[in-house]
Amino acid sequence: MAIFKLQVNGKAYQADVDADTPLLWILRDHLGLVGTKYGCGIAQCGACTVHLDGEATRSCVLPVSVIGKSKVTTIEGLSANGTHPVQQAWDKIDVPQCGYCQAGQIMTAAALLKRNPKPTQAEIDETMTGNLCRCGTYHRIREAVKAAADSTATPIPSKTSKTK
Repeated sequence: MAIFKLQVNGKAYQADVDADTPLLWILRDHLGLVGTKYGCGIAQCGACTVHLDGEATRSCVLPVSVIGKSKVTTIEGLSANGTHPVQQAWDKIDVPQCGYCQAGQIMTAAALLKRNPKPTQAEIDETMTGNLCRCGTYHRIREAVKAAADSTATPIPSKTSKTK
């Protein structure tokens, strides 16, 4: 066991764990950040996706010992109040059904739009294909990613906003 210092969602944390402990379990079991989900445990489904220095990363296979000074962002740290364009698009399009994969889907989409604010449909499909959705809402996921990309020019109204 060793003490690892982590920067998660802009805050400093320490975890006294084995060097091969996956980041996912530190987030969930040690820090209480349970928005990041366990899905497959082999980095294939995407439910555990977080950002490591802005890049979408599967936390279920990422040993804490390799994180170093990298900054970790979880779904809880994406925005303080759900105002990230991807979160707004998810709400507008009504993407989730069971919701289990949604944090990973949102984190993958947010990383895509950070590095490529105006992706083509093919780029969206290629990126999002790595995240599985048990409910099969892929068409709404694609639509929401496109809406979030388009929202840089036009704000996405929330479902609760009133039009005049």
